Amino acid sequence: MKSAPAIILTIDVEECDIPLEYGYNIDLEEQLDQSRKGLEQFMKVISEAQVPCTIFCTGVYAQHNIAWIKDLDTKHELASHGFYHSHFDPKTDLLSSRLLLEELSGRKVVGFRMARMQHVEEADILQAGYTYHSSLNPTWIPGRYNHLKASKLPFFEKGLWNIPASVTPNFRIPLFWLAFKNFPLVIFKQFCKDTLKKHGFLNLYFHPWEFADLSKYPLPAHVSRGSKGELVSKLKSLIRYFQEEGMGEFMTMENFVKQLENGK
Repeated sequence: MKSAPAIILTIDVEECDIPLEYGYNIDLEEQLDQSRKGLEQFMKVISEAQVPCTIFCTGVYAQHNIAWIKDLDTKHELASHGFYHSHFDPKTDLLSSRLLLEELSGRKVVGFRMARMQHVEEADILQAGYTYHSSLNPTWIPGRYNHLKASKLPFFEKGLWNIPASVTPNFRIPLFWLAFKNFPLVIFKQFCKDTLKKHGFLNLYFHPWEFADLSKYPLPAHVSRGSKGELVSKLKSLIRYFQEEGMGEFMTMENFVKQLENGK
């Protein structure tokens, strides 16, 4: 019997350093506080909907939120988002972030996602002890990357599973956080429906600070839109749509990879 399409909700739990990209100084404690506030809102929605999610967490966030890491519901997956969000050393950060998360949580960490979906050598990820990574957005984002020729489907390469972020079957419209934030929900729902039907999986990713109030920072509207509660309601509606339409099975990325390995 063929498995139901997989719906994978992921969140990159990190320092809220987005204001720095637009020239607004914000210290580490404020960055962490903004992410805490938004993460509380996100996890409340996830908990009420009773669905699992995959949490890619930086070492820095984990160090400052040890109790949260320890108390994380076991139905959610904990994965690595590197040690720092603003800079990266592949020789140290891949391994140190995994070991820290494992020490604090008491669970095995097998997944990795690079900050800002940047490229990391598979050999370095594999050597650091991971089973899969999800750092590929198979589309074109001006000023970031051009992956228009990359696979839209999961693939096994160089000893690792690579789980791309979801894009639409036609035109590779990215279904990442900016799309969810800025597209009307009715359009985003249709894109998700089309993608699930064609690709058999949906890999969506968010950030905690998106669900916090960002109004005091000089951010462009397309980045800050929905940060006064609208995005929380939008996420509730999206999850409810998936559930009511029976569009697929919610699962962690680790469990999705296990399905791939078993050839289901």
